[in-house]
Amino acid sequence: MYRAIYASPFRATSLVRSHIIPRSTVFARTIVTKRYTKDHEWISYDSETKIGTISITKYAQSQLGDVVFVELASKGTTVEIGDSLGAVESVKAASDIYAPVSGTIKELNSALEGKPSLLNESPESEGGDKFIRR
Repeated sequence: MYRAIYASPFRATSLVRSHIIPRSTVFARTIVTKRYTKDHEWISYDSETKIGTISITKYAQSQLGDVVFVELASKGTTVEIGDSLGAVESVKAASDIYAPVSGTIKELNSALEGKPSLLNESPESEGGDKFIRR
């Protein structure tokens, strides 16, 4: 009886039991994967639409400081892995954005040209460019 009441951090009492309720989980067919590069860019790839979004990481933005200018490659440009997609200029430094995959630029984030500070606020959500893989 003493054992049933005694509890330690490593051993729960026999009076307390956890109940696991099984849940069915439905997964959508679309798989969105986010990958990071060594150069502090990221790509979020949607397997259904075959479109990826590319931008810099929060770490890269914090190292650059306040972004004041963004130059982007033009729409329809075909790039290979490692090619420059554009450049980011900040009060501290300037840095190129490199393509983590090869493909053709389908759509640009035109808001970045008018408001480069979007990269300061949310580099991993609103600061990305649309990019289609071959």
